[in-house]
Amino acid sequence: MLSILTVVAPIFALILAGWLASRLGVLGTQATTELNRFVVYLALPALLFDIVAHVRWAEIWLPGFIAVFGISCLLMFALTLWLRWRRGRPLADAAIDALNASYSNTGFMGFPLVLVCFGREGLAPTLIASIIVVCGVFAIAIVLIEISLQTQASRGRLALKVGGSLARNPLLVAPLLAALFPITGSQPPAGVDSFLKLLGGAASPCALIALGLFLAGDRKPAEAPRQDGAALLVGFKLLLQPLVAWLLASYVFGLDATLTHLAVLLAALPTGTGPFMLAELYRREAEVTSRVILISTVVSLATVSAYLALAT
Repeated sequence: MLSILTVVAPIFALILAGWLASRLGVLGTQATTELNRFVVYLALPALLFDIVAHVRWAEIWLPGFIAVFGISCLLMFALTLWLRWRRGRPLADAAIDALNASYSNTGFMGFPLVLVCFGREGLAPTLIASIIVVCGVFAIAIVLIEISLQTQASRGRLALKVGGSLARNPLLVAPLLAALFPITGSQPPAGVDSFLKLLGGAASPCALIALGLFLAGDRKPAEAPRQDGAALLVGFKLLLQPLVAWLLASYVFGLDATLTHLAVLLAALPTGTGPFMLAELYRREAEVTSRVILISTVVSLATVSAYLALAT
């Protein structure tokens, strides 16, 4: 419990910093939007580029683990998307809800927690999980949002419009360009590498501060049904996704004990800031998303601690 609290405390501190900055008037009314745009268009693309450019395929080629974690994420995403869309949610909002239920906070919580609990042996699987979440599931959500927001009746025009939007999206372009480095066996120049690490290092803290700014804003009270929706998404993220990962690892792919524990632990992490960034970027309703991130992070103190107590 103490190790998890040590990892989670900076997350709450950054959210609190954003909340206080808003309440004290340190940052203006547009700070949430502008800070989020900085993350989406500069900091996060730099982080994604840095991660993908330094991938060594030999280190991350763990097909069983990739299948377990990837399928658990995609199942949660697909199930939530279907439930939300079936209940009348627009596709863009349903995609963000689906991301809430499947987007593990592998970057900010995963690496430090795995390092404490499993040592350096767990870093490669954690990197795999980060790539799946940030480059894979995130990309699917962006595609669905873009499709939802286009109004052309013609399928051909719709495809061109969506394709053009995706081609200009830095969150998709950055990892695709970065993949040229591992494919060719080269590395970014030292100066570029330093630039990417400096800029990419701002992504997570700025996103958390933006979340705090949003939570401090004056909004209309959320409707009761949406309150229940947040609880469902938290349950899917913290309970159902790790359960699916455990079943797949134990009974379908036969992973060893260490990889099984890693897959379950990473699946059990709370929702990261990715869904909030997309909700703000595309001007979608972000109240439920912010609540899911906050509640899942608090509740994960108990759920992740309970799993680690049982698993070790």
